Amino acid sequence: MKTITQLFLLVVLITFSCNDKKDLTTKSSIYTDKNYSDLQLEEATLTAYFKVNPETEPIKNEVYRFYRNRNFQYAWFTKKGMTQAVPNFYSQLESYSITFKDDSFSNPELDTLITLIKTDKTSTNRREKSKEQLEVLLTTTFFKYSKKVYSGVAENLNQLDWFIPRNKKNYQVLLDSLVLTDKNHSTYEPFNQYYLNLKQKLKEYRSIQEKGGFPKIETTKKLLLRNDKDSCLVKVKQLLVLTGDLSINDKTNFYTDSLVLAITRFQQRLGLPETGKIDAETLNELKKPIDFRIKQIILNLERLRWIPVEFENNYLLVNIPEFKLHVFENKKLIWTTNVVVGKEAKQTSIFKGALSQIVLNPYWNIPNSIVREEILPKLKQNASYLSKNNMEVLAGNQVVNPSKINWNSYKETIPFEIRQKPGKNNSLGKIKFLFPNSFNIYLHDTPEKRLFNQTERDFSHGCIRVETPKKLALYLLRNDKKWNPSKVEKTLATNQNIEISINPSIPVYITYFTAWVDNKGRLNFRNDIYNLDEQLEKEVFANEP
Repeated sequence: MKTITQLFLLVVLITFSCNDKKDLTTKSSIYTDKNYSDLQLEEATLTAYFKVNPETEPIKNEVYRFYRNRNFQYAWFTKKGMTQAVPNFYSQLESYSITFKDDSFSNPELDTLITLIKTDKTSTNRREKSKEQLEVLLTTTFFKYSKKVYSGVAENLNQLDWFIPRNKKNYQVLLDSLVLTDKNHSTYEPFNQYYLNLKQKLKEYRSIQEKGGFPKIETTKKLLLRNDKDSCLVKVKQLLVLTGDLSINDKTNFYTDSLVLAITRFQQRLGLPETGKIDAETLNELKKPIDFRIKQIILNLERLRWIPVEFENNYLLVNIPEFKLHVFENKKLIWTTNVVVGKEAKQTSIFKGALSQIVLNPYWNIPNSIVREEILPKLKQNASYLSKNNMEVLAGNQVVNPSKINWNSYKETIPFEIRQKPGKNNSLGKIKFLFPNSFNIYLHDTPEKRLFNQTERDFSHGCIRVETPKKLALYLLRNDKKWNPSKVEKTLATNQNIEISINPSIPVYITYFTAWVDNKGRLNFRNDIYNLDEQLEKEVFANEP
């Protein structure tokens, strides 16, 4: 008995040592040696199919890998016939085609084969051939569909100025999930809730489009107020009913109190000053046709395919075109604050970081670009510029006397560092939030509080100014017993530079969305301040006339 056991162990060891180059990690818990189906394909069937129906190598590789993982057993059929997965997937394809007006996956052969097999009026041999063909066609279509719909059409996100890593999706596991689903279970799709909410709004806007779209609004007046009369108000009310901002349409040309409230809601969703008046800016947004809005939604759905399906429990999210920072705790939005972002020439980068440090009374280490373009020219005119602005010069780690430097001898670069000392007029204000990144971007306070009163707040050199930095700091330190609110206040009252570690660090997403659904279910739109929608449009609608 002992000899047999030893022999068995020896065989096992030899088997694994001979196959040590095989990628065992490709087999997830789904891939076992169990029987998926009582029908089986030949590998030659796949080869023959792709000779007649050429596909890209990545798609062919996915199909071959899928069937090898399941020992070439059928996915879409058993001996009893077509499984529930076929109508489930077919429904997904139809829904996508209708919602996105995209016929990429429409295939007359798919319809013909499904009908042929359902009617069961052909010979046994032909019916079996049709099953084989439909089996491979469905699997191939799934992988093509998944790569486009679940991951997005854009290939190189860095070329689109997007540096948040795109999570890779395992299409093999997704297909196994689909074909194992029965009629009592909904099909899993790897989308985050933001995507699903925005997709629902796209469906609603498609419905409006099919019924004629938004009414065209024309007026000669530059400003319309409560109690005014104008013929355009009839169509304004029609539009606001369609967008859900106005509940009851009185169909008059009178600027009623209910219209004031509806315009205020519209302005809130568009990030405009909430005046309840139709001014030039509001009128411009009211005039944008539904085709423009639908395109805006589709572009942002593409971006939402790039972000994680599940976010961390706690995180910060900055949406650049919205000029807002959102704080999430236990996956729920708990508060929001205004921010100032980079101007178009000094764009704030789109990336993910981890906030790991708060600096009270920070120094501002001035970037070389600002020294070269702004400070050096002023120094050449007036050497006292540095002292007037509470700045100092460093050679290595040593502070040096700026009056002993011949600034006129430098044209573009200088062999020194310039920094602004802590104080109430420091450009970073009294608090800085660090999340190490290659873009040298961080969150910070600012002495220029007036800029937060602006509607569009793209004024910085790239870093993000926070309207309520003290509130954010106290929130991040809420579990740190060493730093209670009183100690923070006392430290801020000085100019003492203090660095505080945040442990654990908190994820920070710097994003760019010009259309999204907020936590109240309202569809928001914002201006494309960096023209990134325009760049993405070339990718998403590349094949459209």
